[in-house]
Amino acid sequence: MMPMMGMQPQIILLKEGTDTSQGKPQLISNINACMAVVDTVRTTLGPRGMDKLIHDNKGVTISNDGATIMKLLDIVHPAAKSLVDVSLAQDAEVGDGTTSVVILAGEFLQESKPFIEEGVHPRSLIKSFRQASVLAVQRLKDQAISLEDKALEEKKDLLKKCAMTTLNSKLVSGEKEFFAQMVVDAVSKLDPTTLDLKMIGIKKVQGGGLRDSFLVDGVAFKKTFSYAGFEQQPKSFSNPKILVLNIELELKAEKENAEIRLDDPAKYQSIVDAEWNIIYDKLAKCVASGANIVLSRLAIGDLATQYFADRNVFCAGRVETGDIERVTKATGAKVQTTVNNLDPAVLGTCAQFEERQVGAERYNLFMGCPEAQTATLVLRGGSEQFIDEADRSLHDAIMIVRRALKHAQVVPGGGAIEMELSKYLCECSLQYTSKSQLFIKAYAKALEVIPRQLCNNAGFDATDVLNKLRQKHALADGSGKNFGVDVNTGGVCDTYEAFVWEPALVKINAIQAATEAACLILSVDETVRNPKSEVPDAASGAAAQAAITGAGGRGRGRGAMRGRGMRR
Repeated sequence: MMPMMGMQPQIILLKEGTDTSQGKPQLISNINACMAVVDTVRTTLGPRGMDKLIHDNKGVTISNDGATIMKLLDIVHPAAKSLVDVSLAQDAEVGDGTTSVVILAGEFLQESKPFIEEGVHPRSLIKSFRQASVLAVQRLKDQAISLEDKALEEKKDLLKKCAMTTLNSKLVSGEKEFFAQMVVDAVSKLDPTTLDLKMIGIKKVQGGGLRDSFLVDGVAFKKTFSYAGFEQQPKSFSNPKILVLNIELELKAEKENAEIRLDDPAKYQSIVDAEWNIIYDKLAKCVASGANIVLSRLAIGDLATQYFADRNVFCAGRVETGDIERVTKATGAKVQTTVNNLDPAVLGTCAQFEERQVGAERYNLFMGCPEAQTATLVLRGGSEQFIDEADRSLHDAIMIVRRALKHAQVVPGGGAIEMELSKYLCECSLQYTSKSQLFIKAYAKALEVIPRQLCNNAGFDATDVLNKLRQKHALADGSGKNFGVDVNTGGVCDTYEAFVWEPALVKINAIQAATEAACLILSVDETVRNPKSEVPDAASGAAAQAAITGAGGRGRGRGAMRGRGMRR
């Protein structure tokens, strides 16, 4: 049979309406999309970084934390999403450096763009970038300064400096000294082998100033829902015995979980009495155990509350799971699921318990715990957004101190280590005779983005400052290797001497993650988007098909004709 109108039938591989773009233009478009994302967070870097206000259906968030901003930006571009993942991974792994990692990845891509446009194969770039990353990390490890062999007090002071560097770039930088001390104290309380973050509680109470925040050496939680009789209970104890339960202390109607048949109405009273006896028996056992404080994960009813109040026992029901865990860790109490045979060994204790008014809320504080491998930070502040941002800032600082405790190696901050690595890689690149020489140089140049951005964000002339830094780092005797940007004066200074320190781990992770992300984006040369899969409702498949093919009747007609041609 003759083909229709003498045309060769068109071969269709992909579903109709599938959008494919490939080759060099695709790569360039991906790089541009990533740069757009980088430009969003670029200005938040460093102590003079600006904050972003993000308004979505959940409310308003004001933040300076790279990971938080990336999370809240609803990015749909598939390549740019990998930058979001990198920043979230950095946040989970190290806690700080989330903005740096995004800016570095973007700069690596920016530096590779001219090569791609000139027709360099992306694989050559990827190979050289990976080599450069290995060289940079090795050099960074050699440059790191260890804090391992210092005395405990000295070490705490050094950790405080690390925490202050992190808090420098946050909203709470005005009180960085106060908070850095608080964070170091909190992390020092943790079990040194695990340094479990769950054991640091952060409670937020609106009102007051930042300086009204305080650290509880133990556990603090908000007063739980309480019944009448609660106010008659004693609100402070010294060396109390603490009983932690996982059962309800409420009057239960037994008819709900058992069918009761009576042949004599007079017997009904005995059933009611039995119900009362069950709860009274439980309460009597709790009091007989010698406990002064009874906490339960489940409800403690009005009858129980009054019963305990009459016997000078404090009780709180419906305590959150995280708080219960911290109480048991701190006081040595064991969670009980029954009140029978309560052994004194399962009761916990602490030096002091009190209920304290904090702002508009009342808090239960357990202080001076014998096994206190836990601490609680109670944050105060004017507005909700402000406290939220303070919470995020402290989370970063806690992560940094925790990392610095585990891997006690620091590098000078303020862009000093990046300048040093950049100089080193430039020297290394001259050992290569292939094109790698150019690519490693480009990688080295990309590292300078951190000090440059620090200057731009602080309003200084980046060219001047970078030239000064290059001159310092080029000194033959190596005396200038710790010089970085001085954001206070607009010049350069020895950031190691100025105590602007960062844990080496933050930088290593940032360089590795940024390189991986850049290589991943460079290795993509085609995106296939199937619109069918994006239609939310399968039932509207037919409508979607019509919408896909029907850019006017022309699309449908062409599609139908093509289909016929193929059938023939």
